Amino acid sequence: MKDARARVATRIRHAIAQWEQRPVLAEIRAGLEELMAGPVPGRISETEIAGMPAAIHAMPEAPRDRVILFCHGGGFQIGSLRSHASLMARIAEASGVSVIGIDYRLAPESRFPAAHEDCFSAYKTLLEEGYAPGKIIVAGDSAGGSLALGVALQAREAGLPMPAGLVLISAWLDLKMGGESYISRAEQDIFSKTPQLKAMVRTYLGRGVEPDHQLVTPVDADLAGLPPVLIHAGDFDITRDDSTLFATRAQAAGVDVTLKIWPEMMHHFQVFAELPEAQESLADIGDFIKNRVG
Repeated sequence: MKDARARVATRIRHAIAQWEQRPVLAEIRAGLEELMAGPVPGRISETEIAGMPAAIHAMPEAPRDRVILFCHGGGFQIGSLRSHASLMARIAEASGVSVIGIDYRLAPESRFPAAHEDCFSAYKTLLEEGYAPGKIIVAGDSAGGSLALGVALQAREAGLPMPAGLVLISAWLDLKMGGESYISRAEQDIFSKTPQLKAMVRTYLGRGVEPDHQLVTPVDADLAGLPPVLIHAGDFDITRDDSTLFATRAQAAGVDVTLKIWPEMMHHFQVFAELPEAQESLADIGDFIKNRVG
């Protein structure tokens, strides 16, 4: 277990050092895809949804009438179908349900609310294609967790039915970054750092948008009426307090919430398949999805 953590830590530190030496966005995007490369079980089908490139990860016996819409992380400006292929495929394997990932628009080319609009458009398209809302799970990691939650909030405002559940992995739900973990976990989280996240906020929001918008900081939103939510975060995760605060507020609003904090784990540790904790987390996520969509 410790050997796996050490190997992952070395890979992360090497990648971050490269990005700091050559802070070119295209190279950082490519570097993230290399860093997060891992096993991709099942089959992959390239497709399109709501005008966006998409990929379907499915196991051979996956039912056709249920689906997981996955919103990848990356601070709204990096991340892709390639960087998250292993994570999406392993979620499909753990749950037995096909995962559809989308390449939504990224900043700085497209700023807020582009990514949120794209993820909501994908959900609406799934409904239009005939998927029953009770057979759809919306999931995401890091910034993708914010986008997944944003799908449900936008659906509620539009009068559309809720998905069967939400899966939030190290969700970045407070772009004001007010949680104590942004300070207390600053040295322990080897993946994400406060200055880096602040720069991503500025890049995504641009001028004229405050971080208190309910889609930007959904932890402050009205959370009533949301479907059941599973949240996984690491105790060394710089965004940990986003998850704990959301769980507290969602439960107070009557939402069925399950929160699990994994000791000594950094931000979205699930992307690293060699970690035993990642395997345990995805097995639990798979069980939640099976219970929600049958």
